[in-house]
Amino acid sequence: MIPIDCLSKSKDSIKIRMHLKHYAIYIENGMMLIKESVCDTIVFSDIVSMEKDHHLKIALAQIAPVWINKHKTIEKIMASISDAAQNNCELIVFGEGLLPGYPFWLSFTHGSAFESPLQKEIHAHYIRNAVQIEKGDLDGICTLAKESHIAVYLGVIERAQNRGGHSLYCSLVYINTKGEIKSVHRKLQPTYEERLSWAPGDGNGLQVHDLKEFTLGGLNCWENWMPLSRTALYGMGENLHIAVWPGAVRNTIDITRFIAKESRSYVVSISSLMRKSDIPEEFPHYNDIISFAPDIMADGGSCIAGPDGEWIIEPVPLEEGNIVQTLDFNKVLEERQNFDPVGHYSRPDVTKLIVNRVRQSIIDI
Repeated sequence: MIPIDCLSKSKDSIKIRMHLKHYAIYIENGMMLIKESVCDTIVFSDIVSMEKDHHLKIALAQIAPVWINKHKTIEKIMASISDAAQNNCELIVFGEGLLPGYPFWLSFTHGSAFESPLQKEIHAHYIRNAVQIEKGDLDGICTLAKESHIAVYLGVIERAQNRGGHSLYCSLVYINTKGEIKSVHRKLQPTYEERLSWAPGDGNGLQVHDLKEFTLGGLNCWENWMPLSRTALYGMGENLHIAVWPGAVRNTIDITRFIAKESRSYVVSISSLMRKSDIPEEFPHYNDIISFAPDIMADGGSCIAGPDGEWIIEPVPLEEGNIVQTLDFNKVLEERQNFDPVGHYSRPDVTKLIVNRVRQSIIDI
């Protein structure tokens, strides 16, 4: 038997030392002698992790916010991250605008009413609870991501300092496993009533990020229906697409498989939940809001489609908590054999996309 020592062990890898003995053959006085030489050492490192580089364990955090309460919603987000880390997940994703919440009131309180005291007071409350990245609002989440060695895609309502600090943007933030914010994608085009609350973003956040063998990218809600925005991410090498939604099976059930089939990539659609019971009593004009709000404003619908366009997890309605799945990168390579939308099945000499990633501001100093 060969002696083996375990040097270190973690959830991802094991490092061992094997002791191998050398033997020498000598002839003395007509007799053959076998002598043992000094022992050599061979170290085999990261054996398990090498085998698992092409697998990625992810968590879809389908949760409700503590509606329009930044600090309490951060606590809930951090609890989901800790739970995912306990389950050895390497990536966790959250729904659109989860922090501090989606502006559902616009649909059932005459959000377009001009000079409405109700709309003004709620909007001021929304701004106060929006995320100020430059002032450290996400520092605790970044620290936890680093300590847990987990990457995070998080939908936030951003109070953008470089646009004066008083307008709101629906932003998708990527935090890597070192706890670093690597991109903040401001939604290019708010949808319908969202334009009463959110400003249009820019292309600065159209970026992709490496995580093990995967290349991640993401878009907010109906941005996922914008062909050129999707193509921009495809062209950067995306093979794991994160589509974030406020929460509705009707939104995720068709497009998730469509994008997967078009891109030959994994598509993770992550939605939030929102029920009438989630409206806190301290919310401005609570009695008016509660009298008009439907019982269910967001029913979830988080799901995953594989690079072949087939379901891995079908839309999950109403259930709150982390949905966990392991993805195999090799499936991407298999499906790119017959179709690659920006590679062998593209014609850049005929059609080509221009992407402007300059962060927009009203002033240059």
